[in-house]
Amino acid sequence: MKYKGTAHRYGRDIDTDVIIPARYLNTSDPAELAKHCLEDLDTAFVERVQPGDVIVAEENFGCGSSREHAPIAIKAAGVDAVIAKSFARIFYRNAINTGLAILECPEAVDAIKAGDTVSVDTETGTITDETTGAVFQAQPFPPFIAEIIEAGGLVARWQKKLA
Repeated sequence: MKYKGTAHRYGRDIDTDVIIPARYLNTSDPAELAKHCLEDLDTAFVERVQPGDVIVAEENFGCGSSREHAPIAIKAAGVDAVIAKSFARIFYRNAINTGLAILECPEAVDAIKAGDTVSVDTETGTITDETTGAVFQAQPFPPFIAEIIEAGGLVARWQKKLA
């Protein structure tokens, strides 16, 4: 899949409590979660984010609790992909299960600035900073993970297969 949008930059150890604060976990409605995505870290994020945008972050993105609400909130807010130096393992799997594209690429993270236009091709693993012209290579998704992401998540993939 190909994505293109504006980069939103964040630091290291962005935990799931910052991505979607616990006070909003009384709902699993994606639209409601999206309204509060990253609000304790960046109060203007939900006002600035546009469909197709990309989050770029340092190490250990998604650490903390195992809640699926975090990748659901990010995706519902309009973010198509997250590029980080590394992801917490449980967040990594939750992101795939909910259909959020995530790529580990430290070189891209070091180079991409907030506001840059970034394109991502998950089939090839190519990340391009369209603002500077720099191109980076992340590990592309294996076909079975690409199928899950493209379907919109694990449940959606199985629903399509069973239909």
